[in-house]
This record gives sequence, structure tokens and C-alpha cells, in this order.
Amino acid sequence: MKKDKVIDVHAHIVFPETMGKAGNYGPEMGVDSNGVGFFRFGGYSMKPMDYRNTVFMDLSMRLDGMVQHGIDLQLLSPNPLTLFHHIGADEATVFCQLQNDAMAKLVSQYPDKFLGAAALPMQDIGASIKEAERAIKQLGLSAIYIGTNLPYDLDDPCLDEFYTAIIALNVPLFFHPASTGGIGGPDDTRLARFDMTLILGYAYEETIAVAQLVLGGVLDRHPKLDICLSHGAGVTAYLIPKFEGWAKVRDWTPDSVQELGFTQVLKKLWFDTHVSGTLQKQLLIDSVGADRCVYGTNFGGWDTPAKADDFARSLTANTERATALK
Repeated sequence: MKKDKVIDVHAHIVFPETMGKAGNYGPEMGVDSNGVGFFRFGGYSMKPMDYRNTVFMDLSMRLDGMVQHGIDLQLLSPNPLTLFHHIGADEATVFCQLQNDAMAKLVSQYPDKFLGAAALPMQDIGASIKEAERAIKQLGLSAIYIGTNLPYDLDDPCLDEFYTAIIALNVPLFFHPASTGGIGGPDDTRLARFDMTLILGYAYEETIAVAQLVLGGVLDRHPKLDICLSHGAGVTAYLIPKFEGWAKVRDWTPDSVQELGFTQVLKKLWFDTHVSGTLQKQLLIDSVGADRCVYGTNFGGWDTPAKADDFARSLTANTERATALK
């Protein structure tokens, strides 16, 4: 009997075609006067960071790495640093179009290895819907991929039209944070040291996203929306008792949470299991159930798992059910 294939839904990619295509915001790769590689977006540079000669830009290295890891199929996603939700709408729209065109070209060449997620200019909801429809219907991409930090809260009624459009396209919606405010350094300057934008900033953003989606009523208004959150949704699992407790005593609690409890409504979401630490991952599984988890690797990052295991293979049916990635 053939073993279950392994599907990785957390695999970022960087396209050379997009460099310098967001106007003054770049993005740009380079080497500083000390020989340290950097990646610039807007007025902020992260370093040391060099995507060249890595799986993020070298296709042969990616394919070899997938074989070594035991990954059969990857959903490729945009670089979170270039989601660009806070630049001008026109610049963001052009950048997303170029990103999606490059994504579609690649996945069409390797349909048995890759599927692609589309980037959207979320500062313009109308433009985002239009680009989502183009990316899915014309380019053949398989998912939508946006950030957690938009110009408005995720439960803002202005997004209802967008969520409705994603449901009509019958594709999953992935949320992933960026490690800065988007076009500059961290919104909280204390996160600028010790890589705290990555260690804490991501988890902070993902947990707020859960609060807005569950307590803001998004899942009630759009019950057919398949949403997946990166990195196990931050520290949500750890904070469930607090969410449960406060939801029982506050008038901002939606009817669904009042009736079913925070955890039951939370389980309408999907969770990428790229979580560092055995105990931490087990807490996520115990909290939301393995049936709400999908496999992600953050492919190419220092924290990429060494090899897909039986647990990774066990999540394939979930991934297919949640995303139609077959």
C-alpha cells in the first residue's frame, strides 16, 4: 500500500521578478559595507538576510530538500515581509499581480510538486477581490495568502464582502504575520532587539487574529470560510483558559461563544502545526484536536523539521479536506 503523501502548507518563496517592483518600497537584496547580506522593504532592512543560493530562490535546492524531507507537495506562499498591506494601493496591486504571475508560471511547470497561494493588496478591498478572482480563475492558483496586520481589524464589516468572495472562489484563506509593521521597523521598538519580532511578534499577531476572527464574529457571519493560521495560531492554545473565562463575563462575547464556549468556536479554524517544541505542539493538538491541524514546515527556515514523520502523513486527509489540495 502506498504511504500517504505529505503536503506542506507553509513554504515561502521569493521571486527575482518581484525585486524593485513596489516602487520606493523595493524589495531589494544587497550586501552592506561590512559584507553582510540584507533584505530591504520600505525604509527598513533586515540583516543578516540573503535569500540567494537558498531554497527560497534556488528551485533545484528546493526540490532536493523536499525529497530529503519527504514532502510530496508544497503550497508555495509569498514572503511575509513583502505582503505590503500598508503601502499605496496602486503600488501594492502592481506588486501582487507580478507576484501572482510569477507564482502561476512556476507551479504550472511543476504541477505535481507545487501549488500556489495568491498575494492580495488588502488596503483596497475591491482590488483584492478582483485580483483574487484573477489569481484563482485565470492563473490557476489554489489559495489566498494575506497578513494579520491590515489597515483594519479582521472583523471589520468592511471585510465581509471580501470573505464572501473567497467563499465563492472555494479556496482556503491563510493568515501569516509579518515581523515588522510592514514598511518600517517594528511598531513596538522593543521588538527590534534579539529577533523579538520573530520570537514574540509573530505569536502576538497570530493570537490577536484569533481573537478578532472568533470573538469578532467572523466565523459566525461566514461559516463556510476555511481559514488557516500559521504557527499554531501563536499562543492561543496557552491562553484558552483566559479566553474562555473572559468570554463568559463580557458583553462583547458573540452568541456562538456564549452558547458553545470559546474553544468550540475556535475549532472552526485550521492550524498549521509548525510549532517549536514538543510540549508546545502537544498543547495545540490537545486544545484544538488533531483533526483541525495541517502540516507546515516553514521550509528553508532554521526551524524546519528534519524529516516528515508519521504525524505529518496523518494530517494529509485534514489538509485535503480543508484546502482541496489533492
